[in-house]
Amino acid sequence: MEKIYEGKTKTVFKLENGNVLLKFKDDCTGKDGVFDPGENSIGLTIEGIGKANLETSIHFFEILKKEGVKTHYVSADVENATMEVICRLKATGSFIRRYGDYIADGTAIEGGYVETTFKDDAKGDPLVTEDALVVLGIMGHEDYKSLKEQTLKITKIVAEDLAKMGLDLYDIKFEFGYHNGEVILIDEIASGNMRVYKDGQYVDPMTLSELFFAK
Repeated sequence: MEKIYEGKTKTVFKLENGNVLLKFKDDCTGKDGVFDPGENSIGLTIEGIGKANLETSIHFFEILKKEGVKTHYVSADVENATMEVICRLKATGSFIRRYGDYIADGTAIEGGYVETTFKDDAKGDPLVTEDALVVLGIMGHEDYKSLKEQTLKITKIVAEDLAKMGLDLYDIKFEFGYHNGEVILIDEIASGNMRVYKDGQYVDPMTLSELFFAK
């Protein structure tokens, strides 16, 4: 087993059979000890969150498999992602930090809002548009269309599953990569990558995991 990448919340290993193994950590993104999935640096460590994120990811990947959504789950030779994709169902977090003068925190975003950022910690994970991705030769318009459609579909599936427990998904972050020339979801779908509220109150990632598996 060869370590090929050390991330903020996971370590990536290449297995002899060509598959990729993700080892989840107890580190979380945030700032000054406060969890924030929109931050691009480690802000705190929560004991047990790595295991909880893995369990949550398995749950959602199994649902996506049944829905016919292609992912890296039990799949080989997936390239490292260079982008993060955020889907926002309600305005909050960095969206409000950018546009708070024009929209109230918590405002519902009809149909969902998809945005992409580069995975570049030094530059603060800058936003990148569809046209910029094409100009830079990173992704064509058709691939971006596929990425956006998949993002909205997956977000809807996750939101509906959470809603069964009285939980309200505000936003969620994904990573996509290429497998055999096709854009597919990779990495994880975990409590550390989403903002969820219950009865109008924010639910931290560890509490979310506890609520999730108490159902």
